[in-house]
Amino acid sequence: MPEGFLQIGEVAERAELSLRTVRYYEEQGLLTPARRSDGGFRLYTDEQVQRLLVIKQMKPLDFSVEQMRELLTARDALADPATPAAARSEARATIAAFAADVATRVTKLRTRLANAESFAATLRAESGEG
Repeated sequence: MPEGFLQIGEVAERAELSLRTVRYYEEQGLLTPARRSDGGFRLYTDEQVQRLLVIKQMKPLDFSVEQMRELLTARDALADPATPAAARSEARATIAAFAADVATRVTKLRTRLANAESFAATLRAESGEG
């Protein structure tokens, strides 16, 4: 295997995802192997691992595959020095909108967690544990 490349199993392990999940993200167009080995194996770089980690952070916040694609596309545009200034500006605006959306989702999750903790405390009190 060429130096600096990882096979799918190594990528899955580093991202703490199943092979099936990595393949699913490939099928959805969120991840593309950097290249294929002479034997046809998918080969990845650390850049693809980082991409999976972004996807992994978005998943528990209930972002759709399309939303993930939109954010990843914006991040790719910013990472590419050849991206024109207008497109870079649009990418920054997209990322800012996602940041605001994440903040809203986090607030909702905190509310849900507080409600769950309150409910657990009620149940402990009713059971005589609290």
